[in-house]
Formats: sequence, C-alpha cells, structure tokens
Amino acid sequence: MIRLFLAEDQTLLLGALARLLQLEPDIELLGQAADGHSARQGILDQQPDMVLSDIEMPGLTGLELAEWLQQEQPQVKVVILTTFARPGYLRRALEAGVRGYLLKDTPAGQLADALRRIQRGERVIDPELALTAFDSKNPLNGRERQILRLAGSGLGNADIGQQLHLAEGTVRNYLSEAISKLDAGNRIEAYRIARDQGWL
Repeated sequence: MIRLFLAEDQTLLLGALARLLQLEPDIELLGQAADGHSARQGILDQQPDMVLSDIEMPGLTGLELAEWLQQEQPQVKVVILTTFARPGYLRRALEAGVRGYLLKDTPAGQLADALRRIQRGERVIDPELALTAFDSKNPLNGRERQILRLAGSGLGNADIGQQLHLAEGTVRNYLSEAISKLDAGNRIEAYRIARDQGWL
C-alpha cells in the first residue's frame, strides 16, 4: 500500500487527482493541501510514504518542500507533477532528491503506475524532459537566484537588502552580476529569462 499525500494549489485539479488516485486499490490518500506550508504540516501529521506535489504553490514551492523533506524526512519519496517542462526545474528537483518528475498531462493510469515504480525504488522522469535536463545549465548562484526572485516580485534594492540583511550596494552588485550572466538588459528581463528557464 502506498500512503500518499497530495499538494496542489489548483482546487479543481487537486480534487480530480484525489478522486482518481483513490480508485487505485493500492494507494491510500492520507491528506491533501493547497499550499506549501499546509503541505509541510500535513506531512508531519500524517507521515506518508510519498508526496505528490505541484511546483508553483503559495508559501513553499514544491521544490522547497522537496528540499525540506530531503533534510528532515529523507525516507519520504517526492514526486513532482507539473505543467512546467523547464529543464532548470528538473535539475533542481533531482538535486533535491525527487524520485519522480511528471507532467500534468500524464494519463491517470500511467501516473498510478509511476507511483508504484517509485515506491519500489525506481526513479521515474518524463522521457522528453530527461533528454533536455542537462542541456541548460543554471549560470546563477544561490544568492543571485534569491535576489532576482525578490526583484521580480517588485522589491527595490533597499527592500531586498533589508529582507536579506545585506547592504544595498551588495544587492546592486548581485543583480548586476545576474543581469550580465543572463545577457539581459535589466533586472526585469533577467528575472523573466531565469523564470522561463526554471532557474529560480
């Protein structure tokens, strides 16, 4: 029996996934959440074998949830189900110990079969994504990603510096370096390029 927890911020899709997976005789749905923080609490409360998560959710993203689980509960297998066929996301997911990475248009039967294979110890990655995963290396370091994410949300250098406990000039230097690495004209263009590549 696979004891599963679902994390997905689209309510309609969350309900549909829950109904479909509950039809499988060897999958027990322990709980579900529509944001990353609720998912983390639900996982702590329910202690599932496996978490099936979207990437982009309020609170914690699916990748941040996977990174937390890798540190705190490495026995829990994480499977990402996403609409984003971005190689950068897949690379980060693999670095976070994710055992499965599938697209949301995966047929229900294939999804259930993938969960069974992962439970047996296999790693299941969408084949098309697997081919492109390492063609596109992320040029940004962790701090540059962090600052670019905040800049993309509309924060100015002073606000970013205050939030990260950095001098405003330091923030400006990190942004300048990120813009240069991405061959962008400004911070907004750099953010868009990095986001579209799945590098954030």
